[in-house]
Amino acid sequence: MSASTPSSADPQRAAPPAPAIPARPQPLKGASLALGTLALSLATFMNVLDSSIANVAIPAISGDVGVSPSQGTWVITSFGVANAISVPLTGWLTQRFGAVRLFTMSVLLFVLTSWLCGFASSLEMLVLFRVLQGAVAGPMIPLSQTLLLSSYPASKAGVALSLWGMTTLVAPVVGPLLGGWITDNISWPWIFYINVPVGLLSAVMTWSIYRERETPTRKLPIDTIGLTLLVLWVGALQLMLDKGKELDWFASNTIIALAILAVVSFAVFIVWELTDDHPVVDLRLFLRRNFAAGSIALSIAYGVFFGNVVLLPLWLQQWMGYTSTSAGMALAPVGILAIILTPLVGRKVSVWDPRKMATLAFCVFGLVLWMRSRFSTDTDFEQILIPTLIQGGAMAFFFIPLTTITLAGLPPERIPAAAGLSNFVRITLGAMGTSIATTLWENRAAMHHAHLTELLVQGQGPFAISLQGLKSAGLSQEQALAQINRLIDQQAFTMAANDIFYASACMFIGLIVLIWLTKRPAAHGGGGAEAAGAH
Repeated sequence: MSASTPSSADPQRAAPPAPAIPARPQPLKGASLALGTLALSLATFMNVLDSSIANVAIPAISGDVGVSPSQGTWVITSFGVANAISVPLTGWLTQRFGAVRLFTMSVLLFVLTSWLCGFASSLEMLVLFRVLQGAVAGPMIPLSQTLLLSSYPASKAGVALSLWGMTTLVAPVVGPLLGGWITDNISWPWIFYINVPVGLLSAVMTWSIYRERETPTRKLPIDTIGLTLLVLWVGALQLMLDKGKELDWFASNTIIALAILAVVSFAVFIVWELTDDHPVVDLRLFLRRNFAAGSIALSIAYGVFFGNVVLLPLWLQQWMGYTSTSAGMALAPVGILAIILTPLVGRKVSVWDPRKMATLAFCVFGLVLWMRSRFSTDTDFEQILIPTLIQGGAMAFFFIPLTTITLAGLPPERIPAAAGLSNFVRITLGAMGTSIATTLWENRAAMHHAHLTELLVQGQGPFAISLQGLKSAGLSQEQALAQINRLIDQQAFTMAANDIFYASACMFIGLIVLIWLTKRPAAHGGGGAEAAGAH
């Protein structure tokens, strides 16, 4: 699971607190088991859905609040950063308030913040509410898994995880389709309002079924200084990446100040976390080869993957004439192979070498992105659909094997902290990957636009012929020039997207080296349960 608990600086000096996994109560039966599984799955589905449903709505949101689509991606990155920061606190919060109470509270607060997101009338308001939404969402996924596992007999843990895993795989399929349809046929605020009835139903069902199964609570110290430093460096770095292009990067005193704040607070954070008795994240885990190489490979790959997931619908809607619905249809098939293959991967991850499985995933990701790097302004829907469909196979072999590698060899009491830290790094790099991809896209497009216009000479050659043809069709001089500029921009942004896709393909192939720096996990595995939380 993704929960993290503070661990001691010296195991001999102070025993680490008990992990967030409670003592196993009696399994549920009959209708209670079915309804409990449904309630927890609904909350997980809603949470994962919210990370993908906004992707196809970014152009519509940006237009409504009067900002550029690249600024509109803050709606995605703000949620991811806040979510990443709150994940490591799940263990401490669970032991302070109890798993059932914390989960129910998180779902209700998620409903409230979703409602507020729908009412936002400016980008600033929407980003603020998305930050709050991401922060309260942190405990939902790890605790839904914890409570679900406690509902089934130990012998049925695999069944429970399979049911749970299906919701995390179906949501990315439904998200773009539902988000696109709602944006085109109703209005974008409803992508947030739909969380209200789902969340309320999940909270009521969860509390009525699980309130008598509350986990023990106790007061534990919390690393407030470490948490403050964590918020400072992550927040400053993300803000720098989001605002950099708008403020002309290091020509701006604001960007320089944010960079200094990020570097200094990060350096102090590392020193503090390595010396504190109860660190908010246990950085000593990076001394283990499998954890270091596995979590870095997983996190960088996820950042590259998520950046491309956001970039593709932006390109389709801004420059290829796709509606939100058709862009959602182009993205939806990514889950088909993932849903089919994930149960196989879950069963075989302890039999096959997970390093080979992860290598296969990275090779397929490389192939998919290389195929996308061949796109042009004439690419049709079927050509866009094929790599998306293939990508689902890579996703199935991506999360579970890499998380198994990352957590291999860890004692049981350190697994919650390790899973929490791994997920924190992954989610953070996912948000940063979005900012980097969209910024590079615009920079490369500006470069390609300049190169394309270099060859055009006013009054001569193709430029003169095109201009005359448009004017003879009834356009004024200004309208004809604007139309030509639009066509050049379309080519420039398509070429820029191809650059990002190609560079991303190369990065996936290069990351294979990190996978093979790890040792093969023991044959009995053990990371599969944790891997499900990687979504």
